[in-house]
Amino acid sequence: MFDEAFRSSLDALLEPADAQAARFPGEAATRQPVHTVYVPADQFGVSTCTEWGEQALALLASSAPTPVSLAGAAGLDPLLIEDVYPRLTTKLASQPIEDLRIDFEDGYGLRPDSEEDAAASAAGAALAELSRRPDAPLLAGTRIKGLQAATRWRGLRTLGLLVSEAVSQGGLPSRFVVTLPKVAHVAEVHAGVQVLEHLETSLGLAAGSLRLELQIEVPQAVYSPDGAAAVARLVHAGSGRIEGLHYGTYDFSAAAGVVAGYQSLEHPLADHAKAVMQLAAAQTGVRVSDGSTNVIPVGSAAEVAAAWRLHARLVGRALGRALYQGWDLHPGHLVTRYAATYEFYRGQLAPSTARLKAYTEKAATGVMDEPATAQALANAVLRAVECGACDDAEVLAASGLDRTGLLALARR
Repeated sequence: MFDEAFRSSLDALLEPADAQAARFPGEAATRQPVHTVYVPADQFGVSTCTEWGEQALALLASSAPTPVSLAGAAGLDPLLIEDVYPRLTTKLASQPIEDLRIDFEDGYGLRPDSEEDAAASAAGAALAELSRRPDAPLLAGTRIKGLQAATRWRGLRTLGLLVSEAVSQGGLPSRFVVTLPKVAHVAEVHAGVQVLEHLETSLGLAAGSLRLELQIEVPQAVYSPDGAAAVARLVHAGSGRIEGLHYGTYDFSAAAGVVAGYQSLEHPLADHAKAVMQLAAAQTGVRVSDGSTNVIPVGSAAEVAAAWRLHARLVGRALGRALYQGWDLHPGHLVTRYAATYEFYRGQLAPSTARLKAYTEKAATGVMDEPATAQALANAVLRAVECGACDDAEVLAASGLDRTGLLALARR
């Protein structure tokens, strides 16, 4: 019925649709960290991750030494926290930071060139050594000063020094990310790609091994002057190098005119911006990260508990909105980052595994899940296993699926 001429003409007609589909390959196959920690460059060293874990454990021991006390202090589910607490302490002792950025931007500030040069070289050497340690982060990288005219060449000089020193000292982490702050125009993404290509060629690195991360900190990064979704253009300008989009809570809020007392991850403008970012990045393999809270758990017991309660609530809120990553600014945030994350995933574990079991066994239940829902369920369970909220044996017993089966359903 459909001869070759008709088939060829239809294929030609659908070429634009086929080309667009190729730009949306689906979920990235790599594991997404649950958070990113920004450490000022002059405070970063080989032992930074270990020290953050030790400080988090010390705060937990002094402020919430039992599951019940942590549930009360952070406002977590006392039933789930019994399983969460030992997993939390194990995580803080083994891999307290999943994603690390050595910060040469806002957290570092403006320094004499000689001082920043020395800090960049020292950071590169330390990063190379850190990547060989057992508690090394899943991802690591640096946030340089932006590509705007006033800071462009200082930022790029720092990047070059850091990367070349790390390579000379044994190599970069396997997943190395360069964060570009205050991105406002697609030309900055094109320039970032060109810089990374130049570094790879100059230093003999594998093509595509250096990744980019874009901080969305100004409204024009979300909407362009013609009203289009500028962030979608940013994602697709990255030539496959974009690791993630990170929402910058306070810069974005200030640029949007929000007064200081109302700047928050929960502000309606924040929620709107993040929703646009999520839709722009969906099915591209680019991850979206929530921002941070600047309320840190220090001071009296009441002050620590208040900060933990706020942070735990914000983490849970973000997870429920499909933002599986956020920023942490203080070692004490690690306690509630993992506790709230584990609580969320463990709360979803029993119903998710039951539905997966019913789906794979084609059992008759009151819910008719489609392949897309099974994919989402498998991805949620994989995230739980990968971050430490549960383990493979637990999932296998509940769902009948091993890691290979989950990966197949998740289409990774």
